Amino acid sequence: MSKLTDFKLLSFDVYGTLIDWETGIMEAVQLLLQKSNKTDLDKRFILRKCSLLQRPVQKQNPNMIYSELLTSIYPQLAEELGCEKPSEEECKAFGDSVGKWPAFPDSVSALHRLHKYYKLVVLSNVDNISFAASNSGPLQNVPFDAVLTAQDIGSYKPNHNNFEYMLREVKQRFGIEKAQVLQTAQSQFHDHRPAKELGITSSWIARYGSTGEDDVFNWKFSSLGEMADAVEKEAGES
Repeated sequence: MSKLTDFKLLSFDVYGTLIDWETGIMEAVQLLLQKSNKTDLDKRFILRKCSLLQRPVQKQNPNMIYSELLTSIYPQLAEELGCEKPSEEECKAFGDSVGKWPAFPDSVSALHRLHKYYKLVVLSNVDNISFAASNSGPLQNVPFDAVLTAQDIGSYKPNHNNFEYMLREVKQRFGIEKAQVLQTAQSQFHDHRPAKELGITSSWIARYGSTGEDDVFNWKFSSLGEMADAVEKEAGES
């Protein structure tokens, strides 16, 4: 495939690509930081700790739904940040915060623009309830053609099983082959590296001014809106 418009389906990561997970996490930990007088902690340090704590739990407990996973790591995150131990209610509130995380300003309009050219499929590491809250709230009920979550699949990305599951589903539901799928995501760890290993073409949405390996993606855009602009230009609409 040499052009964006050669593809028939976009398989999306959501949190970090469509939803601003960094802002969501930082808003969710504010009470903890305030109670412990740690509001001056570096944002990147907090986000890195949160990300690293999730990975072994996702690998060791592939059937744990994402909201419960966040709830389970919150006491350890607090300890890593030098904060007082959160209550059970505070831990649950952290886990339940996912559906309230904001969308990037360009996400909704870009998704509607892209839907004119592609099937839109969610391939997310979250649970069904959290995603449903995100879609009915920040994403304003974007009409995705399929929603595939870690809860449905029984494993978390970057496990190859998630991508293989997606490929089987889009083949069965829409008759779309692997070569017609474009994995569209921010995370190289969760999406682009495993996609490359499986021979899936990908488009890197480099949110947050991200840096990464230049050989694990096929296209790169700073936002989903920029990708939609490129698609429309190829299609002769701009």
